[in-house]
Amino acid sequence: MLINFDKAQISSWKQHLERDAETLKAKTNILKIHKNVVIKDKFEKDILSNVIPPNDIGVHFEDIGALENVKVTLKKLVMVPLQRPELFCKGRLTKPVKGVLLFGPAGTGKTLLAKAIATEAGANFINISISSVASKWFGDGEKYVKAIFSLANQERVSVLGATNRPYDLDEAVIRRFSCRVMVDLPDALNRERILSVILSEEKLAPDVDLKTLANMTDGYSGSYLMDRNLTRAEGRPQPPECGTVDIRPLTMDDFKSALQKASASVSPDSRNMRELHQWNDLYGEEYGSYL
Repeated sequence: MLINFDKAQISSWKQHLERDAETLKAKTNILKIHKNVVIKDKFEKDILSNVIPPNDIGVHFEDIGALENVKVTLKKLVMVPLQRPELFCKGRLTKPVKGVLLFGPAGTGKTLLAKAIATEAGANFINISISSVASKWFGDGEKYVKAIFSLANQERVSVLGATNRPYDLDEAVIRRFSCRVMVDLPDALNRERILSVILSEEKLAPDVDLKTLANMTDGYSGSYLMDRNLTRAEGRPQPPECGTVDIRPLTMDDFKSALQKASASVSPDSRNMRELHQWNDLYGEEYGSYL
């Protein structure tokens, strides 16, 4: 009996097989990494299923075009204890920070920072948002966070959490993260640095001034600059499907046209930003405390 399969069916099966292969590969890596870890309960088991080995992350500090003060703080808090554990094995005052919470508005690079730390320190990354503490495991948030720190202690690593709404966290959760660092909207200088990374491989006309663009994008987060505006600058012609015509360089007018059709990701005077800054005043750390 001869059965004919169309290309769509074959393509779909291929995608499913590739996805299953990646899942199997990830689970195999996790088993290798955690063969000496003792799983105590269902919470720890769930957490292990979200672990990503450092070689599979692929994010480095150079990929983040700003946040230099936060980078330095995290290197001192997280990377140095991982790379030089002998410096932190004596005395209580020299013990490394076990929990660091990154908080701030959406799109400011909190998850990217955590991934970069994991990559550069060669540490595993647990791909779980703090918001899942209050949703998926509703009512068991404290047990869930306890399980995260239990696994981290077994592997002698720090826990980096990231959230857009720190004021929704339970006090028990907050206490676990003894260091809390706000990752705020980028100022003009940091927006210029972000733009230089985003546009590093673009063809730009001589009239494009990144400093001017940075001053025009107050209230824009790094991800918003990437996703909503400058990478979608309109006005330049697209090349035909077959031919040799190149896309012309982006001009300043292209960016101005794109910016006219969008707005800032969040207003600095919005309720959310006020609540974040109020929470920072109560619980946050100054960068200088660790520099």
